[in-house]
Amino acid sequence: METLGFEYFEIVIAILSFWYIRKLRYDDSLPWNWPLVGMMPWILSKVNRVHDLCTEILDRAGGTFLLKGPWFTNMDMLFTVDPANVRYVLSDGYANFHKGHEFKEIFDVLGDGIVNAEFDLWKIQRKHSQFLFSLHQFRKFLRRISTEKVEIELITIMDHVSQQGQVVDMQDLFQRLTFDTTCMFVTGYDPGCLDVKLHEVPFSKAMDEAEEVIFTRHLMPQTLWKLMRWLNIGSEKKMSQAKKIIDDVLYTYITRKRKEVSSRGNKFDDDAEGDGADLLTLYITEEDKSLGLEDNDKFMKDIVLNHILAGRDTTSSALTWFLWLVITHPQVESKIRAELLEASSPKNEAEKRKFFSDEELSQLPYLHGAISEALRLYPPVPFQHKEPMKDDVLPTGHRVHPKLRVMFSLYAMGRMSSVWGKDCLEFKPERWISRDGTIKHVPAYKFTTFSAGPRACLGKKVAYTQMKAVAAALIYNYNFKMVEGHKVIPNLSMILLMTNGLKVRVTDRWS
Repeated sequence: METLGFEYFEIVIAILSFWYIRKLRYDDSLPWNWPLVGMMPWILSKVNRVHDLCTEILDRAGGTFLLKGPWFTNMDMLFTVDPANVRYVLSDGYANFHKGHEFKEIFDVLGDGIVNAEFDLWKIQRKHSQFLFSLHQFRKFLRRISTEKVEIELITIMDHVSQQGQVVDMQDLFQRLTFDTTCMFVTGYDPGCLDVKLHEVPFSKAMDEAEEVIFTRHLMPQTLWKLMRWLNIGSEKKMSQAKKIIDDVLYTYITRKRKEVSSRGNKFDDDAEGDGADLLTLYITEEDKSLGLEDNDKFMKDIVLNHILAGRDTTSSALTWFLWLVITHPQVESKIRAELLEASSPKNEAEKRKFFSDEELSQLPYLHGAISEALRLYPPVPFQHKEPMKDDVLPTGHRVHPKLRVMFSLYAMGRMSSVWGKDCLEFKPERWISRDGTIKHVPAYKFTTFSAGPRACLGKKVAYTQMKAVAAALIYNYNFKMVEGHKVIPNLSMILLMTNGLKVRVTDRWS
């Protein structure tokens, strides 16, 4: 992903705000609430380190902090990382908190899909998704595609860069891998991002650019970005172009799939197609027609796009940060390899290239803990937000109202000593393992990467299985070394990736 850039109005605001603050020379340990403009100048002057800034402020403020926006923008936000507040908003008091009208406008590219949906529209999509995810046809298809993409295509690229002594950006590879697999899970079609030539795929690039613009919108007054959209300038012009590419590709997929299914009498023949079925096929052929998708390509497109977004970026982000943490913590790498060796069957082939079955992957608590630690420290979606429909009081005593956005910084939450202990900044897979060696249960309101309550992520189990398969294949079969001088910096986007990618050199352990 490209680094988020401020254009036109954003540049002017940021420069003037920075100059104004520095000129006044006040103590900047906490944001200063200026007349008219609120705390926005202070935030904009430090936007390049927004995640660590949130962590520092919330730590000093005791876990909850009110950010005042400019008086005319309706941008006041209550940031909190207190588990009691998280539990209340996402679970106990869930009925009073929704995403809000502005959320859907910011995420307009997702249409009426499950990410934006509220109330009955959300409930019916959730019910259908839950049912389709449970079908053996889909689970069979998912396993087959995952295996082929990792053990054939990803490994082919890894062998190529290893033999050629090339530097490879593992973040780029993970994004290509998860984009291909997710598109295939959802639509049955392969966009072909994962090949040795690593060519640019317009569909994938359009998704990247749409996500960057969504993040930009969070930092700007709504009236400003809407004006830019109306004028079709700056970041909003980029969004318009990205939406067209995304729509064109997905409508093509849907039209093609409807024709394929129609040629079979609008039924899914599991006996004829023993390899399983993708979600798009299952949506078209399911007997329950309550979603009304028979002649509604727009709604079908929204549903498909939401599934792709949910599966593609979160997994690639998690794998990127996980691999970096393992590379920079060789003792963790050694323990993962020892666990993989112990799980290997047969044992006499332990010093050969190996891939791991679902059964073997389910017996790896240390690897599970290492992945969970990466998700704790570097959550793929670093912020969540909700809006109360009526006045309410959080468990910490903070009052909220319909015009106040409640923000969760999951990045900051993973770094709170009050939540995770004094060693919260350490990468310790052991914190996820109980005394009897099994995986320790951590409440979702403390580890909120997969959300919590009624809207908890449906794909959590699928995500862990996919991440374990990729991690085990790479760590067991290859050595990784960071490129000297390469700087790892979190980017500014709705998905937490690395600004400069993850540049490494790779060697085959068995050659």
